[in-house]
Amino acid sequence: MAIDRVPSLKRCRSLGIEAAVVGLGKKSKRQPRRTGRKISEYGTQLKEKQKAKFIYGVLEKQFRLYYDKAKKMQGVTGENLLVLLERRLDNVVFRLGLANTRRQARQMVTHGHITVNGKRLDIPSAFVKANDVIGVKESSRSSELFKAVAESGNKLSVPAWLSAGELGGTVTRFPNRDEIDVPVDEQAIVELYSR
Repeated sequence: MAIDRVPSLKRCRSLGIEAAVVGLGKKSKRQPRRTGRKISEYGTQLKEKQKAKFIYGVLEKQFRLYYDKAKKMQGVTGENLLVLLERRLDNVVFRLGLANTRRQARQMVTHGHITVNGKRLDIPSAFVKANDVIGVKESSRSSELFKAVAESGNKLSVPAWLSAGELGGTVTRFPNRDEIDVPVDEQAIVELYSR
């Protein structure tokens, strides 16, 4: 299995995104390197794709499969791609405030702490559907990590397409492009793949 081992802050600097977007919460002290070279159209499109892949923690092969699926769906391909990425189980766990980062959410899912509709699901790339109930497994609720999450009450930033509850929540509907706060130009990704 391929694993992306590039340091997160270094990748944030190179892609020109804030560390808070990924969930790191730290500010980069160094300024990005400025070069006198002009970035080509292909370069900007590639950078947008790399941003989306990095933010959601997806590698190239899986990202391409998401793009192919989004292209077959009705509607705008770029928006469909972002909606598919938002519907991943690890992203929903992050959006519900159960994890500080998407990487932490992915680990929670793979370690079997998360349930969907009362059944344990350990596949981070699984898509959630409307009216799915996401929660923490009963035996995991007593761990220090989830006690801290319950005490912190980190439900302020839960998007409108999710309704949060005690250590979990419900997917009320799929998100619109306006509700996805990821700083990615999805049209550039579509143009890149349609070359």
